Amino acid sequence: MEQYRTRSAPHPQRPPAQRRGPRPTGVPAQGGGAPRPAPARRMPRPRLTGLGGGLFACTAMVLVAGICALLFGSSLFVYGLLFPPVAAATALWVRPADLITAPIGVPIAFAAGVWPISGGSGGFGGQLMGLVSALSLHAGWLYAGTLVAALIALVRKAVLIGRRRLPRRAA
Repeated sequence: MEQYRTRSAPHPQRPPAQRRGPRPTGVPAQGGGAPRPAPARRMPRPRLTGLGGGLFACTAMVLVAGICALLFGSSLFVYGLLFPPVAAATALWVRPADLITAPIGVPIAFAAGVWPISGGSGGFGGQLMGLVSALSLHAGWLYAGTLVAALIALVRKAVLIGRRRLPRRAA
């Protein structure tokens, strides 16, 4: 049975003494001098896959629908008002490789969350008509949240492309 390496090999062109990386607190830099202070701790940024982003948005919108049903009497206005922040959070938290999935997943999440509060009555046909009515009457919120997610994904992608091209221009 083979055992695979768990660490990457050192960079072949750079000697081990010049490798960059975090130093323990209190260890002076190579040129001597004073020890560097420990870096400030900050909250980790979630990185969701495409599927994880869609599941996050669906779960969040179903929870928002439940809150709207309990506190606001199934108000679709409040539900729509809370949709753009969920769409923005989804677009901010999805990892860079899956940025395209954010504007695709949030409209699905809107439909998944609006179904319980759409107000349909009677069997499957009545529920379906209530869902279609709610989606058509509150399409403005749906478009606004999707646009927010698309703009955030577009700006993030442009920044990533700019960061990749910057070292090439310097060389």
